[in-house]
Amino acid sequence: MKNIIALESTITSNLLMIRPKHFGFNEETASNNAFQTNDKDLNSSQIAALALDEFDHFVEVLKREGLSITVIEDRNNPVISDAVFPNNWFSTHADGSVVTYPMFSKQRRLERREDIFDLLAKKFIISNRFHFEDAEVNNQFLEGTGSLILDRSNKMVYACRSIRTNELLLQQWADKMKYKRCVFSARDNNNLDIYHTNVMMAIGEDFVIWGGDCLPDRSEREMVENQFKETGKTIIPISNEQIGFFAGNMLAVKNVSGERLLIMSNSAYNSLTNEQITQIKSFSRIIKGNIPTIEKYGGGSVRCMLAEIYLPEKA
Repeated sequence: MKNIIALESTITSNLLMIRPKHFGFNEETASNNAFQTNDKDLNSSQIAALALDEFDHFVEVLKREGLSITVIEDRNNPVISDAVFPNNWFSTHADGSVVTYPMFSKQRRLERREDIFDLLAKKFIISNRFHFEDAEVNNQFLEGTGSLILDRSNKMVYACRSIRTNELLLQQWADKMKYKRCVFSARDNNNLDIYHTNVMMAIGEDFVIWGGDCLPDRSEREMVENQFKETGKTIIPISNEQIGFFAGNMLAVKNVSGERLLIMSNSAYNSLTNEQITQIKSFSRIIKGNIPTIEKYGGGSVRCMLAEIYLPEKA
């Protein structure tokens, strides 16, 4: 099938979400996700029920704000604890491309579902399929838009190095997708690698939420921030402490009326200063989701729950 020529906006109004059946604490991912907590206060059934309730309320919030949400039901089998975070295993693009990614957690590899693409193909044009998951046999990983922050309109990908973001795979991805790379190292307050780029930065059309204090190399920080400025992004800095409340795990979108929105969790919003809130509101209206159980046990926030759909719609 011939490639579709399309200019790609950095934001979209079409989102896909997976309604979780078996949400819970994943021991495999906890080995390098410092955001996960398992305090044993709740049993597995209680955690799953709370997460489902949080998910349903969050979907209603997004729909009321004029976003187009495709909700996919999780499967009964296999039992997967992190299905609610679909952005890590696939991405879509305005030229009709769908990309699937290699995952660190063996359990999470079971999240990949071709039936979801069959469903999307009823409404959208899928003209290319790129598979990176074969790299798992070499213990090389690149976890979708958890690893990759895409400035789609400028064809720029930002990524922090970690066990879940292999630099060789990143180069291969950038070559195939015709993106320029901006790669850096980032560490948390305990000097551990930031496991996913999307917990420390979020990008909009003309701003970026940016945890620059996580970069130990000053020259790398200057390099990244110069790239932001060259592409017309206003930097809204967040602290390491705010990153711990998922203030970097936000998603810029637009609703069906074209209004710019920035989606974040209640915990992220509550960590922000009045000055930061005012600055964000100068670019986008803020939308909040209350997902404390998902954040606590899953180690991810609202951005991880939202897989953006950029595929061209069928006539």
